[in-house]
Amino acid sequence: MMMLTSLSSSLLSSSLSLTGPPPSNSNGYLSSSLPSPRRRLNPKPNHHHRNRHLSLPLLPRTSPTRSIHCSSSMPLEVSTSSAEDSLLYSSAFWVTQSIIAWNADVVRDGSCYLYASVTAALSVTESEVEGHDFKIKLEEDSGGIPQNVIAKFPHIRDYKAFRVPSTVDAKSLVKCQLAVATFGSDGKCSYATGLQLPGVLDELFAYDGPLGAHYSEDAVTLYLWAPTAQAVCACVYKNVNSRDPMEVVQLKEVNGVWSVEGSKDWEGCYYVYEVSVYHPSTLHVEKCYANDPYARGLSPDSQRTLFVNLDSDSLKPEGWEKLADEKPIILSFSDISIYELHVRDFSANDHTVHPDFRGGYLAFTLEDSAGVLHLKKLSNAGITHVHLLPSFQFAGVDDVKENWKCVDSKVLEKLPPDSIEQQAQITLIQDDDGYNWGYNPVLWGVPKGSYASNPSGSCRTVEFRKMVQALNHIGLRVVLDVVYNHLHGNGPFDENSVLDKIVPGYYLRRNTDGFIEHSTCVNNTASEHYMVERLIIDDLLNWVVSTYMGKVGTFGEVANNGRGINASQCNLGGTGIGSFNDRIRDAMLGGSPFGHPLQQGFVTGLMLQPNGHDHGGKDAEELMLSAAKDHIQVGMAANLRDYVLTNSDGKEVKGMEVLTYGGAPVAYALHPAETINYVSAHDNETLFDVVSMKTQMEISVDERCRLNHLATSVIAFSQGIPFFHAGDEMLRSKSLDRDSYNSGDWFNRLDFTYNSNNWGVGLPPKQKNEKHWPLIRPRLADPSFKPQKNHILAAINNFLDVLQIRYSSPLFRLMTANAIQERVRFHNTGPSWVPGVIVMSFEDGHRGVPGLTQLDPNYSFIVVIFNASPSEVSFASPVLRARTFQLHPIQAMSSDEVVKSSSYETSTGCFTVPPRTTSVFVEYR
Repeated sequence: MMMLTSLSSSLLSSSLSLTGPPPSNSNGYLSSSLPSPRRRLNPKPNHHHRNRHLSLPLLPRTSPTRSIHCSSSMPLEVSTSSAEDSLLYSSAFWVTQSIIAWNADVVRDGSCYLYASVTAALSVTESEVEGHDFKIKLEEDSGGIPQNVIAKFPHIRDYKAFRVPSTVDAKSLVKCQLAVATFGSDGKCSYATGLQLPGVLDELFAYDGPLGAHYSEDAVTLYLWAPTAQAVCACVYKNVNSRDPMEVVQLKEVNGVWSVEGSKDWEGCYYVYEVSVYHPSTLHVEKCYANDPYARGLSPDSQRTLFVNLDSDSLKPEGWEKLADEKPIILSFSDISIYELHVRDFSANDHTVHPDFRGGYLAFTLEDSAGVLHLKKLSNAGITHVHLLPSFQFAGVDDVKENWKCVDSKVLEKLPPDSIEQQAQITLIQDDDGYNWGYNPVLWGVPKGSYASNPSGSCRTVEFRKMVQALNHIGLRVVLDVVYNHLHGNGPFDENSVLDKIVPGYYLRRNTDGFIEHSTCVNNTASEHYMVERLIIDDLLNWVVSTYMGKVGTFGEVANNGRGINASQCNLGGTGIGSFNDRIRDAMLGGSPFGHPLQQGFVTGLMLQPNGHDHGGKDAEELMLSAAKDHIQVGMAANLRDYVLTNSDGKEVKGMEVLTYGGAPVAYALHPAETINYVSAHDNETLFDVVSMKTQMEISVDERCRLNHLATSVIAFSQGIPFFHAGDEMLRSKSLDRDSYNSGDWFNRLDFTYNSNNWGVGLPPKQKNEKHWPLIRPRLADPSFKPQKNHILAAINNFLDVLQIRYSSPLFRLMTANAIQERVRFHNTGPSWVPGVIVMSFEDGHRGVPGLTQLDPNYSFIVVIFNASPSEVSFASPVLRARTFQLHPIQAMSSDEVVKSSSYETSTGCFTVPPRTTSVFVEYR
């Protein structure tokens, strides 16, 4: 048996050079005149470096000829034998220093070996794995995989455990190409595969010390976690235009962390890491040129990391040091209301903004632009947070504005509302314009350069801070949409790849064959690995967000906790982490964003005003409407798992006992702040577009506008945290585009002058919408569907009203689950309910009277009635009789004449509410 006791450092570094990376052309790609970087280090046999402690002779190493066609993701096409193809897979897992997990069978009298090659020269033949530097016999462990390993890697719970001898120097071995193989009693190779290393890397190299660039009075020190690297150097450039580095410095390794101390003069310069490392996607030791994972600044082409000291006074806007003490006060998470906004959408089409500022950070710093004046209205009415779509460094938009292409909007404006031409022109340049939502993460810790007036140097940092400061000064805190579940690039050559160049196979989650998982979008990040989790936490701390909420999907390889306990809705109760409540959205609008576009819901006319879609008959529609009402009521009670209410069958049930159509519990939260209620967001169609698609075609635009308002009012008056998509309050349309992430400014326009809601600007882009063009075209072509300015102004005023009502009483913002259970009731329940109507009440106590404590100094009782039906409704309840309810003073003084006709009769306890209206009644103390 061959044993590995040490790995000579000279062996690892003998073929490395400090030449610096090849120069880049103007696009940041490697110059074609240079030798291909796809070469292995020291590819020829080098037998004199073999470890002298190995007791048995090694077989001669061979270097088979392979034709590898590299792409941005595995697997690779390999022109070689099927035996060697096995090394393209990494189906074994080195999970601890002493255990390798593998699902291969070892026959009686057979054997299993671990192989390592420093220069990545392994090849598989019928009887041997050749090209190895080290061959180590493994024994199957009858005890199986330890429970602590199963807890971390539940997807390999049934694998066999093979024990690695204790004398093996695992820290050195992980720098090699590795493979395991089994042999039968006849000596022939049965199975062979590469290894996945995250388990053993976490055990041996988990690290909590400094990473990235650290600045002192007289030096700059770099720290990089790269335990599988054979060598690391930093190439330092004087400025962004320098072709050749002014310095190339070798980093030294201590337990997986590479570091070097450099001159203070580095500050303001740029650098890139050259990492020599085995990469499983090419089966070679590659020289990878990568940005710092902890970068805080970048060059305009994103190919070099800026030495930027965030503590430098030159990067702090005037008054920045005092900002923490000047931020808007939030007494409770329940006081939060969120407005979701894309940085570019905010000002790209705002002609009250200077052209140099449009679409960028500095547009938020103006005091009297149309957009800022609108934000001030929202802030004064109650919105507390602006939630910005990705503003970190993402792919898909060049940071250099001079490289952008654009369309002539004046030409597009002359085209018919249902024309195919607008989308044709937009999609022709969509990958070369200045627009993208930004869900293509490259580096999480750097502000996006395209939103800065100048992407060079520290300008983006200063302007980002000015934006945050300006928003705070008008009463708005800032939430950042961070996308930690995937990365845009992978592999050793992709210009958008960073982490997969530093520690290949670690940061990106791989399936049981070793290929990257793509269920979240592309290149799933493996947050179950220690240093991935640490990077995410460090990044959050870097941004210092005021609050963080994220969408939590539970699908693909992580479904049902397949990779350990994940942040799915069912697991978040009690954590204090908020998640988006899609149940209330789907119940209100109908179906889901992935169902039939005509499937109706509570707000869009289900049963009460059919649109012609086959919902399964009258009985099915009645059942669906009753279920939708139950789902909405649970959501309005903050989606609390243990909240008790009367369901549509007349039974008292907990929120967790109300089930979705798929059989999952509707409710999952234990605290109101764990529920983010919303009816629309950047994904899918806008609220107005959904209403326009799903409602009966014959209804008027006035009625559609009222339904838009009714939907936002449900969110505003729900317990938990309300979340509004920018423009919902202005009847925003994207011309029925269901996925406008790359649809340019044209389909994503916001008009803060309130002249247009962007309806009817052409058929939406073909790629995501063509299937539904036959439904979309007649709606866009019909001029009666388009709201006028008076409709938009009315929608804004109604939205401001409901916000002010929400903040007129603490009863709309209860802080605990117990308070919600004690004070919130639903009245129009059971099988005899009035269809299309939800009646909710809040009860307060009285000072000095036993029972409920008094929270509201003005109102002792509040009743909210949501009438989604096309007719006026009357509702009476004995519980609400003989009281002194009046229409809320904000609605009594509203510009909405319809809501003013709402009434309450004391003697009968009967409320009368107009069609498609939300009415709020209060009882004064």
